[in-house]
This record gives sequence, structure tokens and C-alpha cells, in this order.
Amino acid sequence: MNWQPHGALLAARVTHHTSRWRGSVAAVPRHQFVPRWWERTEDGWTLRRGSNDVRIWFSVGYKDSSLITRVGPLHADHAQPGDHPQGLPTSSATLPSLLVRMFQHARIDDRDELLDVGTGSGYGTALAAHRLGDKRVTSVDVDPYLVGAARQRLERIRLHPKVEAIDATGDLPGTYDRIVATVGVRPVPASWLAALKPSGRLVTTIGGTSLIVTADKRGDGCAVGRVEWDRAGFMRTRQGDDFPPPPDKLVERARSDEGETITTGPYPVIDVEQAWDLASMLEITVPGILYGYEETAERRTTWFAHADGSWARATAHGNEQPAVHQSGPQRLWDVLDEIRAYWLQHGELPLRGANVLITPDGETRLARGKWSAQL
Repeated sequence: MNWQPHGALLAARVTHHTSRWRGSVAAVPRHQFVPRWWERTEDGWTLRRGSNDVRIWFSVGYKDSSLITRVGPLHADHAQPGDHPQGLPTSSATLPSLLVRMFQHARIDDRDELLDVGTGSGYGTALAAHRLGDKRVTSVDVDPYLVGAARQRLERIRLHPKVEAIDATGDLPGTYDRIVATVGVRPVPASWLAALKPSGRLVTTIGGTSLIVTADKRGDGCAVGRVEWDRAGFMRTRQGDDFPPPPDKLVERARSDEGETITTGPYPVIDVEQAWDLASMLEITVPGILYGYEETAERRTTWFAHADGSWARATAHGNEQPAVHQSGPQRLWDVLDEIRAYWLQHGELPLRGANVLITPDGETRLARGKWSAQL
């Protein structure tokens, strides 16, 4: 089958007809970067192989959607048909429209040298190399297998950017006009500021949030910018094969214990992870919260757990005021209620559009009006 009409349709969906990225999206065969992927089914994570049905492969590969390629330590390329891995996704092929938006936020000129942080499938690297040329693109990922596989797939379509397996939170292999990260970080690694050329531009997301930060490097080594009004969700950086496991005993307490305090909350129970601005504000305020949400015909329950031993659970029938159980050094649900009260009082949360200052040591400061936060 001819993939090119699919590539052209994808380009038309995710770029404006005058966009300098349109030709690259149309020219790069995305399906070749995702020969296998994981799909959520009733049985859990289930392996899909493009070679089993080329029509489905093209249909999925040229949709504007992300494809999960690695769950926990198991990459789809290494899996057997009966495998159903447990855990969180650890790599994916990002939806094309988001890749294009991240590159657009970087305001990349044709002569810029780009560092692509988070090689993943290699598809985003291919878009950049097609537009800028091989010598102007470097891509890095912590996973040696991902780097090797991406390099082979890039070579197959005659693209040869530099692709290296390194921990991007450490030293970087050069200096760049633009750094675009498709992983979430907190704080911004100091090495990124060191590798960014004067007047260079950094685009990344804050780990655990949907906040896109754009910042330009000044002569004093700091970078200044803002939190964009746009949104993006990327996996956090990791140093090993998988993210650290959740504290199971704490999660179980959050789901079932009575708690040290039991109160009635003023606001309905919601699935916080799906309320992106609330979740982002909560992550900025108390980083590292684990979330859970369950809904039946009669009851809605949200629970939080934090590595410091704090947990909270709120349960209610429909939109009634919830019963809130909490324990630990922080009252996590109270923090959420304070954020929701701020939202009602001011009409919005202060994150979007906030000013950003990143110092050479990676300290990141956000500020908007009277509100400020330091990461």
C-alpha cells in the first residue's frame, strides 16, 4: 500500500497550508517509526503489530494521536502477542500536532541548530531533520534501545541526524540555538542553560503538569519567558528502565483507611487528573502526588497519596458535598480546596501566562500578579 496519501492527509490536518512544517509531516512515513505499539483493552495493555494488517497500521499510524510504544520496562518491539505488561507508559510516539506545536513554540529558523530532548520513536527527530537537515539536529534519549532503533529507522528513510543515548539532565553533547523537550522536567536542568547559545530559545514542559514553558537566554546566562496558554502532557524524565514504583501500602491506606481527620468538603468530587489546570496547580504547590479516581452509578471517589506519608480520599454521591478523609503531615484535599476557592474568586488560576525566570543553576521561578512559585 502507498503510505504517501495518508501522510499528506495528516499534514493537512495538523499544519496550516503555509506552515514550514507541512512538507515534513507529509514526507516522513510515520508508520515506519511505530511498527508495534501497546493499546488499552479489557485485558490491559495489548500488543498491536502493524505487519498483521497494513490497513489498520496506516489508519492508526497517520491519526493525530499518540501511540504507546513502551510500558514499564517492556518495549513493544520486544513483546510477545500474549504479553500484558503492568505499569505506566515509559515511551510513546507523540501525536504529530503536538510535535509541530512544540517546534512552532521554539520559533525555529532554517539555520538554527536544534537539540531534540526525548528521541522516543524518532518521528519528531525525523520531522526536524527533514526540515533543517541532518547536521543541524541532535536528538538524545536515556534509553539506548530507543536511540538505536530510532537511528536505524531514520537511516532507512535517508536521514542521518546525530542521535545519542545520554541522560539529558546531565551534560549535553554541544551547544544549540534551540532546545525542544518532549519530556517533562522539574526543575529545568542547569546543563540546558549551559548548552543554550546566547539568545537561544528553550521549550519544555514542567514535569507532572501540562504547562509549556518558553524562555530565551539572556547575556547574563538566565533565560526569561512565560508559561504558554497552550497545553501539553509529556512523561517525566527517568534515569532507569522504569519509573519508581508507587508506595503500595500508602496507596492502600488512601483508598480504605479512616484517616486522622474526617470532614465535609465544600466542592464536588472530580477526577483531578482530567482537570488539567487544577492538576497542574496542585503539582506546582505539592509536587509528586499520586492520583486515583473511581466512579460507579452511585458513588464518585478521588484519592491522593504523597511520598511524605500524606494521603486524602473524598467520596460523594453525585455532586453532593463529599466526605473527606485525610492523614499525614499535609492535608492534600485542603490544598486542592484552596486552589478551587482561588479559581472561583479570581475567575482563573495564575499559571497560564505566568512570567518565567530560569537561572543558570536551573532554578525556575513563576510569577503572575501577586502569585509566585519557585521550583
